[in-house]
Amino acid sequence: MVLQEREIKFQNYFGYGLVDVIGSGGFTLTTAWLLYFYTTFCGLTPMQGASIFALARIVDVVMSPTMGFITDNFYKTRLGRRFGRRRFFLLLAVPMIGIYSLMWVSGFQYFYYVLTYIGFEIVYSMVMIPYDTLSAEMTSDFKKRAKLTSARMYIAQISAFLAAFLPGRIINYLGTESSNSFLYAGMIFTGAFIIALLVVYFSTWERSYKEVEAAKPDKEEESLSFGEILKKIYIDFITTLKIKSFRAHLGMYLGGSVAQDVFNAVFTYFIIFVLAQTSVVASNLLGVMNGFQIAGVALATYLTLRFSMSRAFSIQSFLAVGVFIGYFLAYKFLPGDFVILYIIAAVSGIARGGIYCIPWNSYTFIADVDEIISCQRREGIFAGFMSFLRKTSQAVSIFLVGVILQEFNFVSGSHMQNPDAISAIVFILIVIPLVLTGIGIYSAYKFKITKETHSVLKEEVLRLKNGGDKKDVDAHTKEVVEDLTGIAYENLWGNNNVGYENWKKYHKNLSSSTSEE
Repeated sequence: MVLQEREIKFQNYFGYGLVDVIGSGGFTLTTAWLLYFYTTFCGLTPMQGASIFALARIVDVVMSPTMGFITDNFYKTRLGRRFGRRRFFLLLAVPMIGIYSLMWVSGFQYFYYVLTYIGFEIVYSMVMIPYDTLSAEMTSDFKKRAKLTSARMYIAQISAFLAAFLPGRIINYLGTESSNSFLYAGMIFTGAFIIALLVVYFSTWERSYKEVEAAKPDKEEESLSFGEILKKIYIDFITTLKIKSFRAHLGMYLGGSVAQDVFNAVFTYFIIFVLAQTSVVASNLLGVMNGFQIAGVALATYLTLRFSMSRAFSIQSFLAVGVFIGYFLAYKFLPGDFVILYIIAAVSGIARGGIYCIPWNSYTFIADVDEIISCQRREGIFAGFMSFLRKTSQAVSIFLVGVILQEFNFVSGSHMQNPDAISAIVFILIVIPLVLTGIGIYSAYKFKITKETHSVLKEEVLRLKNGGDKKDVDAHTKEVVEDLTGIAYENLWGNNNVGYENWKKYHKNLSSSTSEE
């Protein structure tokens, strides 16, 4: 059964995008301010603060793939059939999301901050992994998915702007010595999270139970033991890396996003300690940066539809390279020139808009490439992988910043830092993002999904679903599909070891062949 297309109206685009109040707004507030909050108001050292993010990733090693597996299979339950295998978890998160506010309470010991942060990360996975599958669930149309992603990114950038700008306004009102600025910001965003979760639930849809069942190549399922379920989760997870388009996508995503995460994690320190400005100035610059990301999303959408996702990503990544160099020149020659700082912040926002937006658009097409390989719709697995990588990249970025600051004798709570700490901050802000962005640009040239190649892919999947013979494939289609998958055509459509079901059949056949010999 082919996905039944429904009309997507403005309220659906808007409602779909709202959950990125959590994905971007909460993420930005956390990345830009949480380590600073820990080291300034909670008495934690940079290493202690950074270790909290690292510990959360250990939990996520289990949580992300498990959540991906659950959301792919939840339709088999009564709750999944009634509320949706994806959207049920958005409802479940509503009473749990309040833990975000608890992260921003000062005066507790280290383990309080470990537990509250890990608790939020679990709820975050519960929301974002099912949510990340919804655009592919709602439509298979290239332009409609691009518009859904654009709607999501516009909401994301507005949320990121507020997350960067709001603390500065509250700090300006309460004073730089008050930790309540961050608590109030956290409480405001918690309220926004709850509203967003409810709106997106009622504004979106997903494949029906019948469509999900019809998409399965084998109607007879064997009951799996707990051990086999764990095995399935991690085989599904790991074998996604065999897909060429997914590997190129990850290079773009990690190269671009990790560079920006590293930049975000140290930017506040750069403005306050290197340029000797206030936290309000840092908040203002972050606000401008995130505000101009809206223009960056518009540019990314235009470039994607005019050229391709890979071309758009490369153009905006080169803008980011210019930004890193610009901040270095400002530090060396014009550290107190606010006009220059705000101009660079605006250009940075335009670059970041595309760097963040485009991989989330390209990601929605990976499950289509996977379908011609595995014969399955596994959006949840890819969503789990993306969520794991997104949060891991953030954690690694902040952990790296914390370790380097500690190594170069950064003093928590001090308003002045030694020259070694200053040099370390500059190195983190400029050099590391430059290298990572270069990796992202290289990967973009390897990413071949376009409107045209996606159309060829969809037609071939439909032909095979309708009983078409693989031997009848035309030369152009074969070339396109092989370029997208990185797998020889004769090994597609289940004849491979990608995904647990195919992996099991592959090794069973291999064992049989070995026994016969």
